[in-house]
Amino acid sequence: MKTYLQMIVALALCLGTVSLHAQNDAQQAPPWQLPADDQRCPSKWGAGDQRGSGNLMKPDAVLRAAKLIKTGEVFELGELLSNDPKEAFINGGRQFTLLTKPDNPKPNTRTENEELVVSELGQVGTQIDAFAHQMYGDSFYNCFKYGDIFGRNGYKKLGVENIGMLMSRGVLIDVAALKGVDMLGDTYVITPDDLQQALAKEKLTLQPGDVVVINTGYGKLMGKDNQRYERNSPGISIAAGQWLVGQNPMLVGADNCCLEVRPSEARMSLPIHQMFLIQYGVHILENMKLDALAAAHAYEFAFIVQPLKMKGATGASVVPTAVR
Repeated sequence: MKTYLQMIVALALCLGTVSLHAQNDAQQAPPWQLPADDQRCPSKWGAGDQRGSGNLMKPDAVLRAAKLIKTGEVFELGELLSNDPKEAFINGGRQFTLLTKPDNPKPNTRTENEELVVSELGQVGTQIDAFAHQMYGDSFYNCFKYGDIFGRNGYKKLGVENIGMLMSRGVLIDVAALKGVDMLGDTYVITPDDLQQALAKEKLTLQPGDVVVINTGYGKLMGKDNQRYERNSPGISIAAGQWLVGQNPMLVGADNCCLEVRPSEARMSLPIHQMFLIQYGVHILENMKLDALAAAHAYEFAFIVQPLKMKGATGASVVPTAVR
């Protein structure tokens, strides 16, 4: 009898230990992981594709966007490029330096002036990320390999020149307004419910090929409190990123760096960048200027952006435009 009871107790303790280990493993497991190459490649756009969601740029997307222009009001969504921290933000220790090359004035003679720009122009200011910007191990979007595409003078594949001009319906998701604040908290995690409620508030739904722009209010800090802006930021969660990818967007951007919440969930390394740029091939816009757009309650508009055609670059500074 005693042996039987001892066996039951031992079994209970064993099951309890297994259950505790399972709970601990569940708590420690990341909420999302980049799938292995053989699970994510080729992309839905086909083996060898370099454009990803840019493939949604079709004539019907342009025509759909053009129909949204009613007043001709234009909003420039790009921040100033300057090396003066009192008026601009250059992220991640990168640099932007503009040096004038003036000519000496000569009476009754035409002269000209130029400049030399020394800059990490692919990744400063308001910027669009090309797929060459992110890799996991040695693997990029569509499983291009580092050893095959790296070049000292630019990447041989997945460079920003492959994006091209994008024009589509733009939708502003104003999460700050939904929460009744000018600016979300420094590490506020934007959930799928936040995105859906903000859309419902304006009686909008997302459509395939949309450009989705998320207002956190955090962009107000650029050029005013750059240290705070760069240290942390409110942004979308992993779950929100998965929901957005499911809407089949052409592009997703925000007025923060770097679209996603920072610090990242579960101490991961920029999981949204991995998800969007490596797994699904969705381009990201960062450091957008959205205060005027949000103040005007411009929630639906024609969106236009054209990256610089820098062959092999990992991204480009851009000035996106919204027209309604």
